[in-house]
Amino acid sequence: MKKVLVFIMALCAAVGMLVAGCGGGEKKAEQKLLRVGTEPTFAPFEFQKEGSSEYTGFDMELIRAIGKQMGYKVEILNMGFDALIPALNAANIDVAIAGMSITEDRKKAVTFSEPYYTSGLIVMVNKDNNEVKSIDDLKGKKIAVQIGTTGEGKARSVADAKVSAFNTNTEAAIELKNKGVDAVINDSPVVGYYLAQGGAKDAKTVGSVMEAEDYGIAVKKGNDKLAADINKALAELKKNGEYDKIYKAWFGEVKK
Repeated sequence: MKKVLVFIMALCAAVGMLVAGCGGGEKKAEQKLLRVGTEPTFAPFEFQKEGSSEYTGFDMELIRAIGKQMGYKVEILNMGFDALIPALNAANIDVAIAGMSITEDRKKAVTFSEPYYTSGLIVMVNKDNNEVKSIDDLKGKKIAVQIGTTGEGKARSVADAKVSAFNTNTEAAIELKNKGVDAVINDSPVVGYYLAQGGAKDAKTVGSVMEAEDYGIAVKKGNDKLAADINKALAELKKNGEYDKIYKAWFGEVKK
């Protein structure tokens, strides 16, 4: 009887270990992480909510939706715009989304997704400036830009212009407000958002939108698999209406 009891106890212990082992195998696999680099001073595309550590904006909502569609948990990392491409190619981040225009030079350094937004450049001046009516009037003038942007490239093409490059779009706008420069050249929707948020009391745009530009999501050069997955997710968001929903929330009218 004693031997039978010992045998039953041993059997129960073995079964218990087996069940525990099986239970351990049932643990859910950790969700894949998508590390996303951005420069969050580019409203309405990416910026920090006032009084919050959360990043918001069109790009931020879009990349979170793309990540969800792909089955990834999205982690947003704050860094300088000019640090994004080096961070990608050093594998410190997986993706960069920051209102980044797809250019031939950048395509040599990174792989881009399909375009997700079409923008353009605009000139902004102080409200009392009636001398500058377009970029043609900026010859020999002082121009503020955000470092590493296509706005900087455009400004440096202006004959004899004195270009000041700042780390953020906000710093460039402040320099204009303080009359340290004659103009700012930046992306049209960013300037429009700045003016709509109170900047219009001090500044205005002049001339027409220049050089239509496509924004793309950048990944490490040669990472065609990740780029293809992002394209697939983006296409699905456009098909199911989620892209239009996000676009309308930030820009009102959906472009067709």
